[in-house]
Amino acid sequence: MRLPRGLKQYGLVALAVPGFLLLTGVSTLADSSPSPTSASGPRSNALPGDPTKGEALYGSAGCGACHGASLEGGVGATLNPIEKLSGVPNSLDPSFLIAIITNGRDPQPGDPRQTKMPVKGGATISEQDIKDLASYIIQANRTGEPPLTPGELAKRTIFFVGVGIVVMVFITYLLAQYNMRWIARRAAARRR
Repeated sequence: MRLPRGLKQYGLVALAVPGFLLLTGVSTLADSSPSPTSASGPRSNALPGDPTKGEALYGSAGCGACHGASLEGGVGATLNPIEKLSGVPNSLDPSFLIAIITNGRDPQPGDPRQTKMPVKGGATISEQDIKDLASYIIQANRTGEPPLTPGELAKRTIFFVGVGIVVMVFITYLLAQYNMRWIARRAAARRR
């Protein structure tokens, strides 16, 4: 049995559109950044300080001026989800965070941001305050879903708008084909 040419085209389009959508979805998921849990490796439940005090200190010590009011980043690194730093296997390791806050950090090649972290964030804070700040950062990365970055939000919006456009073009194509056949049948019926 030989299929008419139109059915072959419909079959090709019917397979191509879902295949395209599947490939686009897979590539979008592959491009998304890893979750803070997977980027940081296994978690330790022990916190070096009090995250509630750290949150209050974060606001009063002026950390938000560089790292954003909600840890979303700005001039300084994004702290939720915490940015992966070059040469650092676990950015949420309490001892690493305490060392960074205590001693500061010069930008390294491969770091996402090339800004210097000043010693103790440029503030006068105690060792316990530093532990509380580290605990707040760790706790924020462990709980809930961090807000989408503007880039991630734009990428998801573009993806779904693109899917909508592809679906609408496909439906329009199918309706146009059906309409052309209907017109041809009506014309043939009038000629009889």
